[in-house]
Amino acid sequence: MTKVEIQVAENGPNLVMVDGKVAAALCRCGHSSKKPYCDGAHRAAGFKADVANIPVVS
Repeated sequence: MTKVEIQVAENGPNLVMVDGKVAAALCRCGHSSKKPYCDGAHRAAGFKADVANIPVVS
């Protein structure tokens, strides 16, 4: 069975993990020019947020 998990990176994007590998990095700072995907704009914007792990049942 495929394992899907969303990891919320500290000061960064939501990482969609499929079987332990990053399948997508989703913007959560609102500054990406490639929304909904992260383009690294959170660094220049000074985005700050906590880390969290959200299990997804598939």
